[in-house]
Amino acid sequence: MTDSSLPPARRDSLTDDLRWRGLIQDSTDPDELRALLDGSGAAFYVGFDPTAPSLHAGHLMQVTTARRLQLAGHRPLLLVGGATGQIGDPKESAERTLNAPEVVAGWVRRIRDQLAPFVSYTGDNAAELVNNLDWTGEMSVVEFLRDVGKHFPVNKMLAREVVRARLESGISFTEFSYQLLQANDFFELHRRHGCQLQFGGSDQWGNITAGVDYVRRRGMGPVQAFTTPLVTRSDGTKFGKTEGGAVWLDPEMTSPYAFYQFWINVDDRDIGRYLRYFSFRSREELEALEKESAERPAGRAAQRALAEELTTLVHGEREMAQVVAASQALFGRGSLADLTPVTLRAALTEAGLVRLGELPDVATLLKESGLVPSMKEARRVIAEGGAYLNNERVTEVDAVPTAQDLLHGRYLVLRRGKRSFAGVELES
Repeated sequence: MTDSSLPPARRDSLTDDLRWRGLIQDSTDPDELRALLDGSGAAFYVGFDPTAPSLHAGHLMQVTTARRLQLAGHRPLLLVGGATGQIGDPKESAERTLNAPEVVAGWVRRIRDQLAPFVSYTGDNAAELVNNLDWTGEMSVVEFLRDVGKHFPVNKMLAREVVRARLESGISFTEFSYQLLQANDFFELHRRHGCQLQFGGSDQWGNITAGVDYVRRRGMGPVQAFTTPLVTRSDGTKFGKTEGGAVWLDPEMTSPYAFYQFWINVDDRDIGRYLRYFSFRSREELEALEKESAERPAGRAAQRALAEELTTLVHGEREMAQVVAASQALFGRGSLADLTPVTLRAALTEAGLVRLGELPDVATLLKESGLVPSMKEARRVIAEGGAYLNNERVTEVDAVPTAQDLLHGRYLVLRRGKRSFAGVELES
């Protein structure tokens, strides 16, 4: 791979590095997997089903792992499930809501674009985007049952844990057949592209091993597979979620500022694991960051390092620079005027943005924004010099902002003390 934007691969064994980072949970034959990973030029695949218009933070485990394998010399086949996305992998709770084919097709295109920053499409091991609708869509029902279905013992399919859990409440043949479709993907990618390896989340182990077995039953192979662990939080809440919902990779669904703040706010108990999972820094750098964080957790050095690295990877250096500028400016360490309207609004939305039809006095703004509980408290804060408007201290209790104070003609930044801030948007 020749793309100079990607960092150099580690000199250590890829297998040893993946294991040190905790990225291999289950695998096929360990010795054969090591030989494949520590060699070069093997084609591998990882799949993404288009069940929403964007990938989210939970997908980062797979896309960053694919990047690691490409950096080590392997060739990525990034599969977007135009077919399986219309079916749905069995879930423990209920059937997946089926989306219209044209909706799924639109999501396929969006997800393909989102995968672009993580890999290189040039060089000897250039990544390739593939869609399983290309071979599944042209297959008739008879062909599917005859050529694929006959290789799958039903007793083994029923033994899958998620299927067993759904037998009493009910599971459709549509979801039950998902395993066959995913297994056939591995066979077709092996046949068409020489794919030797599949990886995915540990919840996909049953589907993945079914694919390994199916390739063997069709008289081809050998092929290997491994799974990465499911990413969890120490407090039991779901990874990749905030109070506002999922943390998306699409900047229109989750702003770069909000994406950055998600990583800044990672719990100290989790940051060590997340650094190993997602960062491309060396082992020595990561161990130094973990040590620094343990000694001075208030500094959040590890969180900042990961937030900056992933925001740059997902959204680019320019957006990253705006995010850092916003973080500094909101706390009085930079110029608010230098922020773009999009970045400023995203930052204020995260802090708490109040929309008003007219501008009252600053004391009222402090109360309306939630920075103080009452007008009495607002006046006290102003009198004691603790209130700021656009980073300028407010000295008069009855001060009223003017149109000239509005940033980009519609925003005000309020701050109480050093760390509590909120925003006001004047509605036109």
